[in-house]
Amino acid sequence: MLLSEYDYNLPEELIAQMPADKRDNSRMMVLNREDRTVSHKHFYDIVDLIEPNSLLVMNNTKVLPARLIGHKDTGAKIEVFLLSQKDGGCWDVLIKPSKRVKPDTVIKISDELSVKAIKRLEENGEWLVELLFQGDNVLEILHRNGNIPLPPYIERKITNEDLKKLDFERYQTVYAKDEGSVAAPTAGLHFTEEILKKLESKGVELCEVTLNVGLGTFRPVQCENVLEHKMHSETFEISAKAAEQITRAKAEGRTIIAVGTTTVRTLETAYQQFGKICECHSASELFIYPPYEFKVIDKLITNFHLPKSTLLMLVSALAGKDFIFNAYKEAIENQYRFFSYGDCMFIS
Repeated sequence: MLLSEYDYNLPEELIAQMPADKRDNSRMMVLNREDRTVSHKHFYDIVDLIEPNSLLVMNNTKVLPARLIGHKDTGAKIEVFLLSQKDGGCWDVLIKPSKRVKPDTVIKISDELSVKAIKRLEENGEWLVELLFQGDNVLEILHRNGNIPLPPYIERKITNEDLKKLDFERYQTVYAKDEGSVAAPTAGLHFTEEILKKLESKGVELCEVTLNVGLGTFRPVQCENVLEHKMHSETFEISAKAAEQITRAKAEGRTIIAVGTTTVRTLETAYQQFGKICECHSASELFIYPPYEFKVIDKLITNFHLPKSTLLMLVSALAGKDFIFNAYKEAIENQYRFFSYGDCMFIS
């Protein structure tokens, strides 16, 4: 299984730089796996497409303001990207440019926050650091000093306070709860409170799980032999209520629809680890690629994914690689918007 088999050419202008004017106005490509047909809708049509009595499972993680911009005492600009919190107030981070940092280097973010480098973890810029600040509420500090960690392919020429405010609102799902992610579970960005209420009124059951999105989700595959790629660990949690909802739906033969690939990995990892869906707090390193056999989910709402990415391999496992690549070709021909702020697909 070669990485080059999961490549495709995407015109740069189709990479969404801004969210849709309204969340549910995004376009939605519907893939029917049974008859291999593709249709074109808008996300607000999801209410008509999800059948009553289905279980809709969402990842309720919340994005941290994880992007910190600071300077060394020499004046050199350094970017610190928080990945995950460790014991003792330390964090795993990405530092750019990493070569300008050595152990004990202090990067000043503001008068109230600095970052002290402890040790290099990997040559790709991953470091263990300590956050230096007064007080005990790190989230308050980060909200005052951090930025929403937009992906690098969102390249805006102009950044202002209005755009920052927009990103704080729109790079977050309406059902986000506990902060712990460094990237949004982007399939959920299309939902509005109104859409969720309409689904519930129709008889769709809503369920929430949590996977804190980290490096495992967005780290690029760098080996040509895909099977040599190792996923970074990401923590997840399934509550007793969610476990009961999913187990009951499965036992009753109801359709389980995952919102996003992070939800898929949460459910499939839990089943792999415990042989069932149960209340748990664990970690996922599950790499899903063809011909993976899904144990829990039946359908998937997902965005369009980067070439050569583990997420593109996951959706290929669910819908079939040829079907997915034909659908992506059609999406490009029809000027769909790609990636985090882009349009979506419903694999039914």
